[in-house]
Amino acid sequence: MPQQLEFFDIPSPCRGVCQSDSRGYCLGCFRSRDERFKWMTLSDMEKRDVLRLCHQRRLIRNRKAIAQDDNQPEQPSLF
Repeated sequence: MPQQLEFFDIPSPCRGVCQSDSRGYCLGCFRSRDERFKWMTLSDMEKRDVLRLCHQRRLIRNRKAIAQDDNQPEQPSLF
């Protein structure tokens, strides 16, 4: 696949949350610990791959949150 010429640096997806979930992914940007620490040394192609993975992780977490909300009754049972 031919590489596209990049005119601008790919910015870090960091949102300043800096907390990890139980699987080790950042709650703000969805990067793993290694992805966060190695960001400055990654090539543009590797950064795009990390951003793609982060997007997939965000979608998965949002789907799980919606599924959990659907399992909650609208009005709690009184009995």
